[in-house]
Amino acid sequence: MTAVPTESMKTSDPRMMLQLLILCTIALGTDCQQSGRPLFKLDVSWPKYTEDFSGEAFGVAVNHVTGLVYVAQRGENVAKVLVFNVDGDFIQAWNTTTLEMPHGIFLAYAHSNPSVWITDVGTGPYGHTVKQYTPSGKLLQILGTPGKAGSGVNPLQFDQPAEIFVHASGEIYIVDGDGGMNNRLIKLSQDLQVVWVHGEKGQELGQFYIPHSVAVDSYQRVWVADRGNKRIQVFNSITGDWLGTWGSCFSEDGPYSVRQTSNQKYFVVVLLNSSQITLLEAPPIGGIGQCHVVSVIQLADDVKPHLVDINLKTGALYVAEIGAQQVQKFVPYTLDGNTGTHFRA
Repeated sequence: MTAVPTESMKTSDPRMMLQLLILCTIALGTDCQQSGRPLFKLDVSWPKYTEDFSGEAFGVAVNHVTGLVYVAQRGENVAKVLVFNVDGDFIQAWNTTTLEMPHGIFLAYAHSNPSVWITDVGTGPYGHTVKQYTPSGKLLQILGTPGKAGSGVNPLQFDQPAEIFVHASGEIYIVDGDGGMNNRLIKLSQDLQVVWVHGEKGQELGQFYIPHSVAVDSYQRVWVADRGNKRIQVFNSITGDWLGTWGSCFSEDGPYSVRQTSNQKYFVVVLLNSSQITLLEAPPIGGIGQCHVVSVIQLADDVKPHLVDINLKTGALYVAEIGAQQVQKFVPYTLDGNTGTHFRA
């Protein structure tokens, strides 16, 4: 069922019109757990002003301690990173020259000192790298060979690395690349040594075609959005062994992003070409099972969601949208139907 604006809801505000085009959450399957209610609700108060976005929003990362939200964007003469507070106020822009074409962005924690990791798919002197910054935008270190695409591991090289995930242990997982020569998943130790490399271009199990997003759950499983093959592949985070594949949920469009919700019950996957946010039921420990869609949020055709992140403290979902050139915030429903920090059972 489509959400239709009433007379009192009509507005000339482009962002409000875009929000009104969002379809209601559609329950899929006879065993839907939502009882007619959606899992997420759009927070129309965040951000305060969409004019703060000046380019295409490719990635988003949230600090679940402070609530600060970091947005990686692209465009001519635009700041590569924007920072917003929990209330949606714009507070800072990074005007760094060390970023060419930011793609994935991740907020990592180590000894209470957070850092911001960004993958750079540019082809210039700073491209083909993964960079670590302070929360204020000071460059700390660069992984890869700046400006040089490659497949080496000693020294480590990338070709358009798509996304990075830093585990609470300090171990790092990188999917490389976003249409380049490499199609692989790389694990690095806390001291940035290569632990294992898995994958190559192909359609067989364990192979990739544009691995685009990566996440690690609490059961030592690595989830990779294998975009070009229209599937999610799962690996053991310790050994790198292949554990399973979800493909039945993505027959029409490949997954662009994967993140687990704060209650660990669902995976949030976005489909850019379909402009959909899909929630999948997370499997229990001990197996992968079959892909099961719990609900879908259908966005307007031109929104094009790209990458997402979740505030692990509040459960809020942030979606970076290339087409709409903004980040939108969705908050979870509680048992009483209001928004809050806990999901419905």
